[in-house]
Amino acid sequence: MNKEKVILFDGTSLDGWRSRWSGGKPNWTIEDGCMTVGNEDIISEYEFGDAHIHVEFKTPDMPDHWGQEKGNSGVYVHGCYEVQVLDSYHVKEPLNNDCSGIYSIYAPLCNACKPAEVWQTYDIIIRAPRFNAAGEIKEDTRMTIIHNGIVVHNNIVLPSVTPGGITEEKRVAKGPLMLQDHGNKVSFRNVWVMPLDE
Repeated sequence: MNKEKVILFDGTSLDGWRSRWSGGKPNWTIEDGCMTVGNEDIISEYEFGDAHIHVEFKTPDMPDHWGQEKGNSGVYVHGCYEVQVLDSYHVKEPLNNDCSGIYSIYAPLCNACKPAEVWQTYDIIIRAPRFNAAGEIKEDTRMTIIHNGIVVHNNIVLPSVTPGGITEEKRVAKGPLMLQDHGNKVSFRNVWVMPLDE
């Protein structure tokens, strides 16, 4: 059976998203087909297991800032694995907290970043963890990430969640997409999910 992609953000509305803490309608701004970080992380109502996730993002130009204060946000797959968003354009040897890093776990294979104010793409393929009848994990989560057309993580094993997620440190069979408010005006557009479940 052919799968169809699920549009999470089409450039016109944040219907289908909620604010993380208040649970209400997100107060992120929408302009020119993109949404820009406001107050609070936002969480998709749609949940998925195995999937191909596509996100386009643009970091602001912050020449007087450095490190984690420079265009910081994050794409949380299943609400619990953060793919870092950051202006890491000039970083020679990126770490796990640089752009496209799996925060606190894996550094990207290379720096595939574009400069600030230039649209970038993430294509993330996740294979959800498998559980046995007792609810214990028998196969770990796996993830592949393509950043601006370059493979930066190739079928890596995720032995744990990353900090800051919504699942109380548990890995899940299905979960939402969360976009992070880290105080910087990062923008997103063209966000969709293609389910890949058997």
